[in-house]
Amino acid sequence: MVNVSTKRDLLVIKGIIERFPYGASIEDILHGDGVDLELRTLQRRLKTLKEEGEIYTSGGSKSTKYHISHGLSLVMEREQEKLIRPKKEGISISKEGKGIIAYLSKPLLERKKVGYNLNLLKSYRPNFDAYLTYDEIHKLTVLGQTNNKNQPAGTHAREILNRLLIDLSWNSSRLEGNTYSLLDTQRLIELGESAEGKSLEEAQMIINHKDAIEFLIQLGEEIDFNKYILLNLHALLADNLMRDPNSIGRLRSIPVGIYQSAYTPLSIPQLIAELFDLILEKAKAIENPFEQAFFMMVHLPYLQPFDDVNKRTSRLAANIPLFKHNLSPISFVEVPNELYTQGILGVYELNQMDLLKDIFMWAYEKSAVRYAAIRQNVSEPDPFRTKYRDEIKNLITEIISANLSPKEGSELIKSKAAKLPKEDRDKFAEFVEGELLAIHEGSFARFRVSLSEFKIWKENWSRKV
Repeated sequence: MVNVSTKRDLLVIKGIIERFPYGASIEDILHGDGVDLELRTLQRRLKTLKEEGEIYTSGGSKSTKYHISHGLSLVMEREQEKLIRPKKEGISISKEGKGIIAYLSKPLLERKKVGYNLNLLKSYRPNFDAYLTYDEIHKLTVLGQTNNKNQPAGTHAREILNRLLIDLSWNSSRLEGNTYSLLDTQRLIELGESAEGKSLEEAQMIINHKDAIEFLIQLGEEIDFNKYILLNLHALLADNLMRDPNSIGRLRSIPVGIYQSAYTPLSIPQLIAELFDLILEKAKAIENPFEQAFFMMVHLPYLQPFDDVNKRTSRLAANIPLFKHNLSPISFVEVPNELYTQGILGVYELNQMDLLKDIFMWAYEKSAVRYAAIRQNVSEPDPFRTKYRDEIKNLITEIISANLSPKEGSELIKSKAAKLPKEDRDKFAEFVEGELLAIHEGSFARFRVSLSEFKIWKENWSRKV
């Protein structure tokens, strides 16, 4: 039987661990308020908590971190609810980010020609240097927490797999200029039906994303930053899309250029291989999963280790630590294509990450709204949805009551969106398509249709033709 003194120690230790959203080191606990224990005694108490399932560990050896096991703490839950409430529209750009945009607005000939800066990677010291601040990591940690954090790697991603496949495949492809709609993407992924009037290349790009995401999730506990995984990730994303089929899953041996950029990547194959290994070595050594994710978004495109498909590889690689730690994934929801390109160019030409970080923070928050496990108490309505509440509801009602097929529904959505202000069209279409993906027998009544109408429409909508 555990005595009163030991129970008190265990409660104090748990209270201290809860204050560290991405894990407490043994030094953090040893010097925490209310702890008056020798190191060996503390280690025994931690062992007891771990054996009882109250805490779990991450990392190893000197980098071991201790985490609370049972779901989200009440404090964390309340913080998350506040953070995932819909905010004002648009990305909040920092002063530094605006400076990058201003520089990139200059004609290409007026921007300084630059090459790869070896020191940017070599000078980075994992767990000593960081691109994300403590406050930024804390915010991301609160946003990303799920109730699966003590489960096997990939558990949370598997739970939301159907929606994640569509969201991440669509958004990452969209950032490459793919013109498939969200509904087109759903139809292709779930039924294998390509959209009319679209190129084979666009369909292949989306299918490749689906295969790559499934590959990462199926890795389970083996998921990590290693060469085998990154090369195969590239091979899946680049399948049937490269001029030289032998280049998929292989590091670059030819020079490449960056369109509309003053940056010229490295062209020495041996050095590219060495730096690619160094990126993976440093990424693997980083303890915090969000710093790992952003590190890959910075350094993988900057090196351009592959002939093509580098940015796509970096976006999915950014999800490796999030899948591994059962955090909400990042699916780049609503990220503007032009702004993302400017963020990447800021790294290429100026070695400045501020704009890309602004985008990363905003994109993760948007994704967390979609995937966070605890958000049922959020009460504030989304401002964009409120603005077009009647238009969205009436359009969905029309699609269901008229028993439109996905093709017919997609065309109607496009025609309705075309009547709105230009800046709202894409987002309006995404909202409507998102509702159509999510509607079920427990939610159709919001659109003033009968059960029989809904069932007939749903069967038609889901039919493989």
